[in-house]
Amino acid sequence: MNKLKIINGYIITPYRIIKNGTLLINDNKIELISEVDVEAPDYCIIDAKENYVSPGFIDIHIHGGGGYDFMDGTEEAYLKIAEIHAKYGTTAMAPTTLTCAKADLLKAIDLYKSANLKNSKGAQFIGLHLEGPYFALSQSGAQDPRYIRNPDVEEYKEVIAHGDVIKRWSVAPELPGAVEMGKYLKSHGIIAAIAHTDAIYEEVVVAVENGYSLATHLYSAMSGVTRRNTYRYAGVIESAFLMDQMDVEIIADGIHLPAPLLKLVYKIKGPDRIALITDAMRAAGMPEGESILGNKETGLKVIVENGVAIMADRSSFAGSVATTDRLVRTMVQMADIPLIEAVRMMSKTPATIMGVETIKGTLTVGKDADVLIFDENINIKITMINGKIIYTSPDFV
Repeated sequence: MNKLKIINGYIITPYRIIKNGTLLINDNKIELISEVDVEAPDYCIIDAKENYVSPGFIDIHIHGGGGYDFMDGTEEAYLKIAEIHAKYGTTAMAPTTLTCAKADLLKAIDLYKSANLKNSKGAQFIGLHLEGPYFALSQSGAQDPRYIRNPDVEEYKEVIAHGDVIKRWSVAPELPGAVEMGKYLKSHGIIAAIAHTDAIYEEVVVAVENGYSLATHLYSAMSGVTRRNTYRYAGVIESAFLMDQMDVEIIADGIHLPAPLLKLVYKIKGPDRIALITDAMRAAGMPEGESILGNKETGLKVIVENGVAIMADRSSFAGSVATTDRLVRTMVQMADIPLIEAVRMMSKTPATIMGVETIKGTLTVGKDADVLIFDENINIKITMINGKIIYTSPDFV
């Protein structure tokens, strides 16, 4: 039984920050949160040294890191990605695929299942996110256009039947068959998300009525206000703002979305409807230079420079190299968001979207002991998952 007592820290709860509070962890769960010291003689003491004590960060859209991509098709990739991102504060994640052939989707499900059984050194897996292949070709972005296609009812039913680990599927809702797919996803407890799309408001309304509830990487690879002949139409971006019930995720690296847009999304949607995501590819946590998006043998060549991945011809972004600590830091330092709400968008809100809010996402008695200690610049000092210390910064002894 793992008994830990964290003292001398600023504890970030869902409602406030407790100065010099005490946090007890017993049997991998949070046992107590107190404003004063509590006698616990048989507990191992961790001195937070006046740093912040936070719930672990939850990344619901991530492709890779540390030189690995989930599309590499190996258990090693799954395990190494989970391990590298834990060093940056990620305690739970939704491994994400790219547009690909059906065989690759089925393989991803099998690998998720097998890797999940062996994942003891990294961020926990909380469900598989399929990004594509049912996208608008005009909004392919860095997705491989060779595999983009319309929803195939037999195909997606087979994929879903292959395993119960799929928790989210990102689709362009204006495509033929996409509305019916949204109904099917919702009936199977899978989040239907809007992504890589040229939909207009009227199409988004129908999609939301039929199960779609989340906008994938808002502003990226999706329609804004468009003009068709003489008339203007609101796009997915405006639809997400207008529909209070729609959740959104944003790549808050300060590059995909600059500070004014981060502030705008926050002002309109609020922290309870925004999940911060890395959308990280294999180059996250690696030196800048050439890299590959997707499978290391067949993926797209990209260039990482100035903190972001771009297409080889520099025509567009090709993915993020962000880590979750960077997202929180960006929201606080660039977008002037209060720390407690930046943390909420990186923990409680994504947990709620993914349906794991009863066990993760906040420092609350009875929940999993997924705990971080970080300094005022969001530099991670300790990452703890289920009460087990996974990472300790070399400068924190």
